[in-house]
Amino acid sequence: MKFGEFIKDKTLLIITILLAILSIEILLLAYHIHIMIRVYIAMIVILVLGISILVEYKRKKEFYDRLKNNLDELNEKYLISEIIKTPSFTEGKILKEVVQEVGKSMLENVNFYKNIGEDYKEYIELWIHEVKTPIAASKMIIENNKTPVTKSIEEELDKVENYTEQALFYARSNVAEKDYIITKTNLKDIVNGAILKNKTALLSKKITLELSNLEQEVYTDSKWATFIINQIIQNSVKYAKDAEPKIEMEAISKEEKIILYIRDNGIGIKKGEITRVFEKGFTGENGRRIGQKSTGIGLYLCKKLCDKLGLGIELNSEKDKGTEVRIIFPKNSYTHF
Repeated sequence: MKFGEFIKDKTLLIITILLAILSIEILLLAYHIHIMIRVYIAMIVILVLGISILVEYKRKKEFYDRLKNNLDELNEKYLISEIIKTPSFTEGKILKEVVQEVGKSMLENVNFYKNIGEDYKEYIELWIHEVKTPIAASKMIIENNKTPVTKSIEEELDKVENYTEQALFYARSNVAEKDYIITKTNLKDIVNGAILKNKTALLSKKITLELSNLEQEVYTDSKWATFIINQIIQNSVKYAKDAEPKIEMEAISKEEKIILYIRDNGIGIKKGEITRVFEKGFTGENGRRIGQKSTGIGLYLCKKLCDKLGLGIELNSEKDKGTEVRIIFPKNSYTHF
């Protein structure tokens, strides 16, 4: 609060007091009161007015400056009502009551919509678990009735299953810390689990797999890590070239980390798009040209889940030459990337 602004707000009061002093002086002049007495009375009134204005300014400045500083320091601005000290002047008390009522109302609304979101999330999770049953049953029927047609149907069912799994992990991604357990896990088991989920697509596109040095122990949640690698394999399959498609997976141990390299010789990503591949909903040129409806969610989820798990993820690519994704796992449960 600036003093000039405060005085500006007091303009009407100051003018009123000055007019009152002038009226008193005129009245005292009619009674032939000595000039020194008249000056003394005027000076006393002005002095009292000045002191009262300065005291009021000091109290209000301290309160509003403290309020502003507290607000600047708070990450959650809505909590300001909880730390406001009750001021000594009436305007401040009213302001505190208003801010507290507004904060209370806002928290009630936040909790209301939070509960709606939780209900919706629970429904989505339940629906996904329920829909997995008919998918699994359909696959069993196909397994017992192998024909070119049922094989095509199985490929489409794999896509449906992958999308439902993606939806499940997306629904849980904001509260991932409640759903994962960091344990010492064999990296090869995680990679094999992801490959198994994509076996039909890999065989269909005749993609060659080259695995090396995967017998490594890492600290992560195997379920979430399998999903991350699964998303990367799906991208490699989706954007594979027709001629001699290949995916290489190699693990290299370095100090406190193990880096899993996933390389393919697919169509790659043009240079200007590499920095945006982890953005939500970004599909890029490839997602629009290959004739498939890309959601732009896969790599976004990978990055988000890696951040939750304390893993690192990096991507390099060259158009028409392929893509390399690096997932960085810690060797112990105390290291985060």
